[in-house]
This record gives sequence, C-alpha cells and structure tokens, in this order.
Amino acid sequence: MADPILKIPEEGEKILSRDGVLSVPDTPIIPFVEGDGCGRDIWKATQRVLSTAVKKAYRSRRKIAWMEVYAGEKAYSLCGSFLPDETIQAFKEFLVGIKGPLTTPVSGGFRSLNMTLRTALDLYVCQRPIRYFPGVPSPVKHPEYVDVVIFRENTEDIYSGIEFECGTPEQARFLSLLKEEFPQEYNKIRSPETAGVGVKPISKYNTTRLVRAAIQFALDNHRRSVTLVHKGTILKYTEGAFRNWGYEVAEQEFGDRVYTLTQWEKTHSSQGEETANTEQASALKAGKLYIKDVTADHMFQQIITRAIEFDVLATPNQNGDYLSDALAAQVGGIGITPGGNINYITGHAIFEATHGTAPRYADKDMVNPGSLILSGAMMLRYLGWHEAATLIIKGMEGAIAAKTVTYDLHRLMDGGTLLKTSEFGDAIIKHMGD
Repeated sequence: MADPILKIPEEGEKILSRDGVLSVPDTPIIPFVEGDGCGRDIWKATQRVLSTAVKKAYRSRRKIAWMEVYAGEKAYSLCGSFLPDETIQAFKEFLVGIKGPLTTPVSGGFRSLNMTLRTALDLYVCQRPIRYFPGVPSPVKHPEYVDVVIFRENTEDIYSGIEFECGTPEQARFLSLLKEEFPQEYNKIRSPETAGVGVKPISKYNTTRLVRAAIQFALDNHRRSVTLVHKGTILKYTEGAFRNWGYEVAEQEFGDRVYTLTQWEKTHSSQGEETANTEQASALKAGKLYIKDVTADHMFQQIITRAIEFDVLATPNQNGDYLSDALAAQVGGIGITPGGNINYITGHAIFEATHGTAPRYADKDMVNPGSLILSGAMMLRYLGWHEAATLIIKGMEGAIAAKTVTYDLHRLMDGGTLLKTSEFGDAIIKHMGD
C-alpha cells in the first residue's frame, strides 16, 4: 500500500485466510480506527487492555502490531474524506480489524460509515454475544439467565436503504409503476400521495449463509439451540421465507447433527404428539442441536420472561438490531455489549463498539469502554487466542464484582466506586491477575 498516511508496522505480519480458516502469525498486523467523540477515550483504554492480556497470556511470545487507519472526523481532517479508499483497502488486505464508534456525516454521500464498511467487505454476519456480569444492576429479576449470541443478517432487509421520499419525483415514478403493474399491492397503501415508501429485500442466498454460520457456531461452541426469529405470520415472502430457508439449511446441510421443530411437526402430524415428543427428547438427549423458530413480537416477551430458553438467535437485519438492544438492557446496557461484523467465508472481520459517539462526553475520560474491550476479546477468540480473551473476561468480571465502575453503572449501583474510562481499563488489568 502506497498511501503516505497509513504506516504499516515493520515488525508485524499479515493474517491470511484460506476458505475462511485463518492463519494467524505471532505478531499479526491489526488495523484500528479509534473512532469519533468518546471513541478517543475508550480506544486508549481498549488498546492497553488488549495488549496487556496478550502479553500476560503468552509471556511476550505473541504481540499485536497495531496499525491506525482513518475514518470519520479524524479522516476528514487528515485527507478530506470521511472514509478514504485506503482505509477500506487496509481492512481488506489485513483481514481482521477493530473500530470505535463513528459519526455519520450529514453530507458526504454516506448513509452510514459503518454500513459502507460492512458492504465493502461483505460482512454478512453481525454477531453479538450478550451475557450477564454478576453485580451489574439490571431491571429484570434474573439477568443471569441471559447468555445469548445473536447472528443478525447484516447486508439487506430494510437497511438496504431502498427508499423513496414523499413528494419527490422518484416516489411518484415508483408509485406510478406500482399502480400500473401491481394495482392490488398499490391499493394496500392507505395514503399514497403522502407516503414515503421502502423496499424490504430478503434473499435465499443471504439467509442461508447467515443461518449456516449460526448453526456452525452453535455446534462448535456446544450450544443447545438456534432460534430463527421472524415475522413470517404477516411478512410471508420475506421473513416467512427467512424461516423456511433457515430450516432448509439445517435439515439439508447439518442432517443428523440437528433436530428441527419442523421435524417435530411432521411426526406430530403423522404419528401424534406423544411420539413427536419422545422423538424430540431422544434427539436432544443424544446431544443434537435444536433448531426452532419464534415470531419477533413473541420473542421480545420471551427474552424477558424466559431468557434461559434461548441460546443462539438467527435473525433478519431489523429484528436483530432491535433484539440486540433489548437484551443488552437486561444485562447493563450497550456500554458493555460487544459486537463483530464477520464474513465467515473470506475471513474478513471488523469488531466494534456497539454504541454511538456520545459527543458531549468526548475527551472527558468518562464513558464505559466495556463494549469495545469486550469486542476486542471477541476479536482475540476469532484469532484463536482464547487464553488472552479469557483473561479479559476475568478482568471485567473482577472489576465489576468489586464495584469499581464507570458512571453509567455507578449511578445504578449501591456502594460503588466511580472510575474514569482509563481507570476502568486499569481495574480490568488488575483483576486479570498474574
């Protein structure tokens, strides 16, 4: 790469991928974007925690070669672009990276900087593990029942951005075409002259690779179930198709390793409920992964009342977005909820803070860095560096159990000690131990 702003570390090596299987050197080059607003504070703490965990876990045998790349406000001030081509190329070339929160500019041609990066690298899985850390204040009775990994389809659904603004020539043309070619559908629009219109694509290709990744993850990590979350009762040809294609992947590609609700339904229909229940119990006792589905509205109720029954969730884009934040609220909020955007086929991945830039707290050393730190732990597990990731979880658990926390948790916690962003990073390192 010839760009003079990006400086490739001399001591590091590239991560390589073959069919999605990573080959990770002992000193991998990891691109990072520190982020806008509070990103500057939380990245400093995160970088220190990740580097320390790697050093402690591997006695200096392994080390991350950090390479700063630019996006957002800092990129614009340096080179006049909110997302330089060199940054996208760096993430493509070095495969795995991490980023803080970014502000999407009001102008500049981007609907979202995050979406642009995800699209450029085809990061079709938004993966969010959500679990409870003992001691975190929670609005629910049993937050410890929450231990869920969400696999959210990341490239389509309404977030494709196919929209027509009310009153524009484009909206008039689209509605005219709809009225002429599909009058029955046009007549479902109550007030077409005052309607903005969006298109919701959900494809078999993107659904199957998302569900495939979710099932494989569940099998590899000894999870109990995968739940397909949809609103197929109403949206039959988009979210209903998501459900049907999901079951198809499970039964055709994973065979005897899974047992599906559709298998239970077939047996129930032909041989009765008792036989179906016996078949299901036998399959699950034998260690098969259970594949089931729940409608999105019902899911929001069940994650509050029966969160213990859910393990891995596979969802279309919008459902996953909503469910991520709803589950995060039960375990302390998005301040300690990690996330990664992954292409399991090519190996590309960008891990990120799941919250916004909080500009009013920028450079005040106040914001909880937990989301980005735990995203870093996800990244280390993705690299196969499980020991370092485990140290970070241990450090986070210890810091929270000691009630040494940042303001977002401190204001809800009795008897806690208020820490700055940087001090919380130090507390995590302290509780990693020696």
